[in-house]
Amino acid sequence: MELSDQLLFFFSALGAFNGIFLSGYFLFFHRPKKSSNFFLGILILALSLRIGKSVLLYFNPALPKIILQIGLTGCFFIGPALFFYLKSDIQNIQKISWQWKAILLSLTTLILLAGIIYPYTTYPDIWNQYYVRIIYWEWLLFMFASLFVLRKKIKKLFFHLPEITAEEKWWLGIYGSNALIFLAFFFVPHTSYILGSLIFSFSMYIIVMIFIWKRKAKSPASKTSIEKYPNKKIDQETANEWLEKLTTVMTEKEIFKNSSLKLKDVASEIGIPPHQLSQLLNDNLGKSFSNFTNEYRVESACQLLTTNDHLTLEGIGNEVGFNSKSTFYATFKKMKGMTPAKFKAALDKNTPTL
Repeated sequence: MELSDQLLFFFSALGAFNGIFLSGYFLFFHRPKKSSNFFLGILILALSLRIGKSVLLYFNPALPKIILQIGLTGCFFIGPALFFYLKSDIQNIQKISWQWKAILLSLTTLILLAGIIYPYTTYPDIWNQYYVRIIYWEWLLFMFASLFVLRKKIKKLFFHLPEITAEEKWWLGIYGSNALIFLAFFFVPHTSYILGSLIFSFSMYIIVMIFIWKRKAKSPASKTSIEKYPNKKIDQETANEWLEKLTTVMTEKEIFKNSSLKLKDVASEIGIPPHQLSQLLNDNLGKSFSNFTNEYRVESACQLLTTNDHLTLEGIGNEVGFNSKSTFYATFKKMKGMTPAKFKAALDKNTPTL
């Protein structure tokens, strides 16, 4: 192998080699454990298998057929992993739903059965003529689905570029690198094996640098630079998106029931810095974090007072997140104009007896 070919092999294989290790980090070691980290690990692993197969085949046309089948099988999961990663990270979905598990199980079963019934070693023509087309069209379908998930971010990229956040740049970068790799393999067949591999290696290091920069931006050392712009207004589209996430974690996860809940805990749940959550509550809702949280607690207490006859008033206060009876009574009276006891008495008085 000439020096130019050696260099070409090194740079084209570099992304696939490092991608396998990086996928392991996201799948097994990255904290916190979230569904988005799992799907990002699957995405990088699937791309690495596809790219690795292409590089090996480019430099060794006599490559064993089983390696080709493994590479194409990995390719089958690139589109779904991209879609589920973007959706779970943008919408801050912590756990994989049973619907997603069903889709992933169906896809896994489909590609494994296809490979078992018609292995590449015995049926290369079926794979080259039919399976490859199905795999690429499935990838394209999920690319369009991912584009729909990113529609608001793309709109901001073209019309509100100065307001785009680091997280949004990350998501667009992930999608953009995948789109380039897809285009290289799908539309440039004569050069795709090496072109797609080089794009992946380049994208891999760009993504790693952005990831390191993003983690650094969230570290305490970066707070000084963040606090230089405390009064920068949050654009309405971003505010609406954050408020939607905030409502979800408060109503569905009911994190307000944690009596030791802090601003930073809620900010972490929706994936924004604490100072921006405070700004969001003050500027867009006109409430402090304490008032915002206590409103959910009081409303939850009202529901329990209406439907639960087993808990004492103090027990209800503890159940909804108040850490003392006096705080529960004072906050409830401030928001409802009466104590929990009077509220309960009024309910009992208005309840018809049979």
